[in-house]
Amino acid sequence: RLGNLLLFGLFIILLLAVQFTSPRTVEEIIEKFVVARGGNSNLLSVKSIYMEGVIEIQGKGSAIRMIKVQDKLSRTEIETSAGNTVLLITDREACTIFPLISPAVNKLPLESLAELQIETDLCGPLVDHLEKGHKAELLGKDTVDGNPSYKIKITTKSGKVMKYWIDTGTYLVNKSSAVHLSRKNINIDSIVFYGNYKKINGIQFAHTIEIRSSETNESASGEEITFNTILVNTIIDPSMFIINNYHNK
Repeated sequence: RLGNLLLFGLFIILLLAVQFTSPRTVEEIIEKFVVARGGNSNLLSVKSIYMEGVIEIQGKGSAIRMIKVQDKLSRTEIETSAGNTVLLITDREACTIFPLISPAVNKLPLESLAELQIETDLCGPLVDHLEKGHKAELLGKDTVDGNPSYKIKITTKSGKVMKYWIDTGTYLVNKSSAVHLSRKNINIDSIVFYGNYKKINGIQFAHTIEIRSSETNESASGEEITFNTILVNTIIDPSMFIINNYHNK
């Protein structure tokens, strides 16, 4: 009987320990996420990122590179047989080139620019979200590929709604989602899965990203990106800010 009482007492102590050490608010969860990624000062020291790798679309691999400058640039290029598909977002404009459709530069409407510019935030909207004017809300727990995760909703200063799933063990983001407007003017949920985290300059970066959409099926395979090169605070060629500097092959 004494043994049973000791076991029961130990169980209560462990239960209380879990209660007091587990995050209970969205702010505590985000704080643990920031620490897991590399720490606030380390993340804020990132001024530019260069990433290159391979994107697999419908079983075919193509070269991809992403170039970002804090608050100023997000440029994504994918090689195709007709030339490079380009998405350019700067602090003043957003443009695209889809050479398989047309060689012309397509300027995106200014009213969508504020939402797109979230891509120029190299730390992401979770880091210093209050200072940036974003609102965070804990939606509870969920499971991502069998891993228990905290589900957080972010409403950005511009009104864009994004959701992040943070692994309860690693405190790294393993999934995110956001609503985008397609060329057919249909709202599409873009769902992104993150994996194969590795440290670069003391910061955790996902080296594998899979993109799925509600236009097809969230459980279906989507576009998978595998990064083989990630450089932090490298010098970015000024021509990357101008989409007209690209000449289709």
